[in-house]
Amino acid sequence: MSGPTADFWQERFLAQHTPWDRGAPNPQLAVWLDARALEPCRILVPGCGSGQEVAVLAERGFEVTALDYAPAALVLTKEKLDRAGARATLTEADVLTWKAPGPFDAIYEQTCLCALHPDYWRRYADLLDEWLAPRGRLFALFMQVSRPGASEGRIEGPPYHCDINAMRALFPEANWAWPAPPYARVAHPRTWAELAVVLGRL
Repeated sequence: MSGPTADFWQERFLAQHTPWDRGAPNPQLAVWLDARALEPCRILVPGCGSGQEVAVLAERGFEVTALDYAPAALVLTKEKLDRAGARATLTEADVLTWKAPGPFDAIYEQTCLCALHPDYWRRYADLLDEWLAPRGRLFALFMQVSRPGASEGRIEGPPYHCDINAMRALFPEANWAWPAPPYARVAHPRTWAELAVVLGRL
C-alpha cells in the first residue's frame, strides 16, 4: 500500500501529534454556514479526524455521518459531540472500501483527500461521485502545501499537495460543476493554506 497506513494515523492521534489540526473548526465552514451555502441536510464527513467540524454540523441540525479508520480519532470526535450535546453517526472504516448506506446531499471534504496517497485519488474521487445524490454538492478544501521536492517529481506528504490543475482533472467538468475562480484561500497555522471550492455533482 502506498502512503500512510491506519496504524500511522492511529499512532498520531494517540500521541496527539496532529499538526494539521487547528484545534478549532475550519473558519471556512462558518463562512459557508453563515452564507447559507450549506444548510441542514444529510452530510458525510470522510476522514473526520478529531471531529471539530462534525460537532459544529451536528449542533446546527445536520444529519452527519463521519468516517475515520483511526479509532482514536473517533474517540476524540465523540468527546466533542458529547460536550456539545449533539449526535452523529460515527463509523470506523477505510474510505476506499466503505459502502455507503445511501446517497448524501452534501460531502464535507477537508482532510481526507490530502491524507490519501495520490495513487488512490482516482478511486476516492469516483467514490465521492457515487456517494453524492444527484445535484449533491462537494464542499472541498484543497490543501496547498507545495514542497521543493515537487520540482524533482517527488510525492511528499501527508498532507499531499492538491494542485488545482490536478483537482480539475480529478473532478472533470463532465461530471462536476465548477465555480469560476478565484477561490477563497484559507490560511493554516502551519503556513499551509486551503482553496475553498464548492462543486456540484451533475
